[in-house]
Amino acid sequence: MPDLLFEVGVEELPAGEAAGALEAFSRLAAEKLGLARLSFAELVVLGTPRRLVLTVRGLATRQPDLVERLSGPPVTGGEKAKAGFARKHGVEPEALVEEDGRLVLHKKTAGAPARDILPGLLRDLCAAVPWRKAMRWADVADRFGRPVSWLVALLDSEVLALEFGGVRAGQNTRGHRFLAPAPIPVGSIDDYRRALETAHVIVDPPARRERVRQELSRAAGDAGLRVRADEALLDEVTWLVEEPVAIPGEFPEAYLGIPEPVIVSAMRNHQRYFALERADGRLANGFVAIAGTRVRDPAIVRRGFERVLCARLQDARFFLDADLKVPLARRTEQLRDVVFQKQVGTVYEKVERVTALCIQLGLRGWCDPDLVKRSARIYKADLVTHMVGEFPELQGVMGREYALREGEPQEVADAVRDSYLPRSAKDDLPATSSGAVLSIADRLDTLVGCFAAGLAPTGAADLYALRRAAIGLVRILLDRGWRVPLGELVGLAAARYAGRCDAAVPAVCEFVIGRFRGVVADQAAGDVIEAVLAAGGDDLCDLMARLRALEDLRRQADFLPLAVAFKRVANILKGEAKNGDPEPSLFREEAERALWTRALQVRGVDPPGGEERSYPSRLRELATLKPAVDRFFDDVLVMDEDERVRKNRLALLASINRLFMAVADFRQIAT
Repeated sequence: MPDLLFEVGVEELPAGEAAGALEAFSRLAAEKLGLARLSFAELVVLGTPRRLVLTVRGLATRQPDLVERLSGPPVTGGEKAKAGFARKHGVEPEALVEEDGRLVLHKKTAGAPARDILPGLLRDLCAAVPWRKAMRWADVADRFGRPVSWLVALLDSEVLALEFGGVRAGQNTRGHRFLAPAPIPVGSIDDYRRALETAHVIVDPPARRERVRQELSRAAGDAGLRVRADEALLDEVTWLVEEPVAIPGEFPEAYLGIPEPVIVSAMRNHQRYFALERADGRLANGFVAIAGTRVRDPAIVRRGFERVLCARLQDARFFLDADLKVPLARRTEQLRDVVFQKQVGTVYEKVERVTALCIQLGLRGWCDPDLVKRSARIYKADLVTHMVGEFPELQGVMGREYALREGEPQEVADAVRDSYLPRSAKDDLPATSSGAVLSIADRLDTLVGCFAAGLAPTGAADLYALRRAAIGLVRILLDRGWRVPLGELVGLAAARYAGRCDAAVPAVCEFVIGRFRGVVADQAAGDVIEAVLAAGGDDLCDLMARLRALEDLRRQADFLPLAVAFKRVANILKGEAKNGDPEPSLFREEAERALWTRALQVRGVDPPGGEERSYPSRLRELATLKPAVDRFFDDVLVMDEDERVRKNRLALLASINRLFMAVADFRQIAT
């Protein structure tokens, strides 16, 4: 069973795409080998900024023979149909057999050797790797994330006849760009790993990430400090170097007077430096940079790193001093000249709408209306500051800093920062009530305005991050437990547009419910989620309460019989709308009376729509209906010849149906 080594050597890959490309490389390779009927023992992918590598151990030497059963025309079709079917598949009519009254061909295709299949398969694999922007270069027709510089394609020690990106595959890899630039011959997978280790390349991403961590710890420990945790930066730097080397540095302590987020941002986002902190968590005037090569004199590199950072910090100090000369209230007025979106209006108009909405939400008791109003009036003011112009990732962060320096209450300043949270599906949620309300109002305004302007996301295009806005809205409402119909909430935001956005309300609600599905996907089975949503309602917290109760019930042994009983009730109604209660005087059977009596008892116990604890008790009560439902179907003919009796029995079942539908539509649940 041979081993396969396939390496695509390139110019440096974008650090933000490399990990995703490697994951796709692995997934696509497994899929294509499976479709090609080539079994294997182990598939491992490796990679650095300059290469994507596929290693397959125990690969089948050839495909197994394929036998297909092809069903043809009926035997009664005659000789003409038989001859046509045989001709279509390139066989003689005598090759056909009769099975169950039809002509059948058992077509055997001999398996091909792996060496003949792999060149085309690997070429297709390269072409299938997804990139945000795939490149073409020179006169090469193939596209890839970066220009291809070399290819290695070995089946054991045999070079496969493969060409991609204008490069023909060989058996020479390349080591570190500067420390080992000469071609390196490779004889096998094991030779490959050993050769690259000698050539200053750590080809395994987890091992390289751990080496970065070790280098950081060593450099920080030598300075008596510790690295401030930043897993995202660690991931990025792992894909910037092939052999990491830590270079510690420092900057004048005078710059520590600049707000910490600015210093960290200047190091992290602009230079990819890791911030250092003291044992008590305070920021230190030091950093660690990760270089991609070893140098004769690290002190020279260190001075270069320090000089670049000091220039940025000097700019930041100038921006800070200049920004503090203009109060936030005056900067809010400057937002009249900043366009949010040409059809939606200026940022100042957005602030006006969001402020009005925040006051309304505050009056619901969600937060202090006065504090949230003060926060809303200034929450976008930092967009026109020098600091945010240079460091856009500090939106909200600098607004909080400037608000505190102007003497605003702590909650007002924190709400300005919180208005941007969460920035992603895993980001922190607003810490303050005012910040949560402000974040909700901002997202609602954006969703309503953009949907009304025809800017709803399509496919991967989401220029105004509306999916992220909706996910954040869902997460905040669920976290805070604020009970309000989504349609009412979206309607309040639409009202701020003076009727221009009313038509967008249903689409926005549907969009947010779609994001709700995603947020709760890891907390309940898909059919349970659909069952709850199919029962109606748009109070997200109420939906969540029903979801949890139903998911808990589903784990119990008596759930399946209950679901089956409900489906019997729902199916016999066949969508007939029955809103009224049955007339007891028309009951003829004891089973009817018993079911109606039990239904009235269940209806009177802990009605849904209140606190979350009502749903578990309601479901327990619904479970007690099953014996009466079973007896009803055993003893009663629903479709009685007497129209009045028939309609009365359907009304009885409809009343039972409404009890279940107040929680979930059990028809959506797989049984």
